Amino acid sequence: MAQNAAQATSALREVLDPRGQPTATIEPTPLAPRLDTIQGKTIYLVDVGFGGGYEFLEEAAAWLRDNIPSVKTELRHKKGNMFMSDPDLYAEIKQKGHAAIIGVGG
Repeated sequence: MAQNAAQATSALREVLDPRGQPTATIEPTPLAPRLDTIQGKTIYLVDVGFGGGYEFLEEAAAWLRDNIPSVKTELRHKKGNMFMSDPDLYAEIKQKGHAAIIGVGG
């Protein structure tokens, strides 16, 4: 009986990921260093397409405008879905922006 329980437990641990995600350990890429200040900087607020995200980022842009008026905000929609990259937008942010908030809402 104990052997059957062990086999059942073992079977529950053997799962195949249908998305084809890598199973090896992945080293994370570190975040960019923090800015000393956001005064006078351009901050990109990027909606990834999750429900409520754009509205949340609109509120964040309004808060920055009202509380730190020297900050310039660029509110954008990322192309594709939340799991896809948008290289053109990321290149623009790198060239013209000082920081980005890439987020979801809900």
